[in-house]
Amino acid sequence: MVKIKLPKMTDKEIESVLNNENICRIAFIEDTYPYICPFQYVYIKNQLYFHFTNYGKKMRIINENKNVCVSIEKLKPDLSSYFFISIQGMLVQIEDKEILKLVIREIVDKAKRQFSRNFLAAHGFREDDGWDSLIEDKLLIYKLEEFGTRIGLKSY
Repeated sequence: MVKIKLPKMTDKEIESVLNNENICRIAFIEDTYPYICPFQYVYIKNQLYFHFTNYGKKMRIINENKNVCVSIEKLKPDLSSYFFISIQGMLVQIEDKEILKLVIREIVDKAKRQFSRNFLAAHGFREDDGWDSLIEDKLLIYKLEEFGTRIGLKSY
């Protein structure tokens, strides 16, 4: 039996995924084992941005180590078609008010179109608060400063 390697995604295919998907997983480095959490992201001007709540295990970890790996995948239920992308980098908190405003607006706009208000809990808000409550609150926004090469693999 001959083992095969999955085909690599082109840079154009990876860009398309980053522009069209919204959910990723971020692996944080904590002591011996990674800690992985799902996040909504937005991709603006070739940059990945994430909203973080200001509490929880992930915040304790990034205060110690800001290096992460971001994973984005899409699978058909029968696995007849799939891709996955892995991007390594460092999380950097955004302080610039204009960038914050742009990123928060994009997060809210995409969420309104694609997600249930039930997903507000992942952002630290109640469903009754509505998506616009994210605009009114002071949110922690981080961007990924990428290191190395983006890795994307896909089905044939």
